[in-house]
Amino acid sequence: MHGRIMSERVESSNVPGEVAASIYLPEGYGELPQELYPLLLLLHGGDGSEQDLLRFAPVIDAAIAEGRIPPLVVVMPGARRSLYMDYRDGSEKWESFIVSDLLPQMRSRMRISGQRRHTCIGGYSMGGLGSLRLAFKHPDIFGTVASLEPAIEPALCWQEVGPRVLFWRPQAFMEGIFGSPIDADYWAANNPATIARRDPSRLLDLGIYLEVGDQDMLYLHEGTELLHRILFDAGISHEYRLVRGAEHVGPSLNARIADALGFMGRQLAAPNWIDEKVLEVRAIMDAKKRAVGMPLDGADPRRIRGS
Repeated sequence: MHGRIMSERVESSNVPGEVAASIYLPEGYGELPQELYPLLLLLHGGDGSEQDLLRFAPVIDAAIAEGRIPPLVVVMPGARRSLYMDYRDGSEKWESFIVSDLLPQMRSRMRISGQRRHTCIGGYSMGGLGSLRLAFKHPDIFGTVASLEPAIEPALCWQEVGPRVLFWRPQAFMEGIFGSPIDADYWAANNPATIARRDPSRLLDLGIYLEVGDQDMLYLHEGTELLHRILFDAGISHEYRLVRGAEHVGPSLNARIADALGFMGRQLAAPNWIDEKVLEVRAIMDAKKRAVGMPLDGADPRRIRGS
């Protein structure tokens, strides 16, 4: 099975110039006139472009062929080094571009479902950061987010950001996006960890996948671990992987993209993991809990049990 890659130009008044986008179409796309496909909005890293989708097309082909994910359309916009942010001064509005321009235009041009549960977002590095921010700020639009090695700071306020971040993301660069001097409130309002801490209940119906290598040269495992702990302590169901031996770049990323696609596939088509046998064993365990006076905690797939 082999999909094909096509290129599009997306017009927008939110960002300078037209934005190039690469689009993956699965094998058989368009053969059934009424068929609508799930969408994955895949965001590239800071030194990447929309052309990065070419690298991952074989991984997507294999995931579909193996049944890890249903056939879907993948869109990767070329977002430069924007952090997928609406700049504080209004000069560039990349979040607005994605939500108000890219998604509507892709849905009007492609055979893409408009349903939230069929709309996934994911990315790596800068794209991991952008996918988390967009999904956390717009859980009414996205049903699933899969973030690999997200370039998030291990902090809840700007004043906590230290040299292990600033050596690769200098303050001068950040001032171009968050204002000079940096608007700490604006930074916090766009920081995924702070968004999650302030109102975790908004994320209950969002499928969340976090992963990062434990050898990440940018120390991104620290920010990812912070976000994991915030979600865990709030009882928000999510999947988290600290990948042993994985670096920020290199050949590990293809296999990790495949794992993330598998997670998205389980959100798009839930596996039958809670069958009659599971329910029987749950009933036995509930009886044991009652016998020792333990309160019963009903199963809710949106929440971590016992939270």
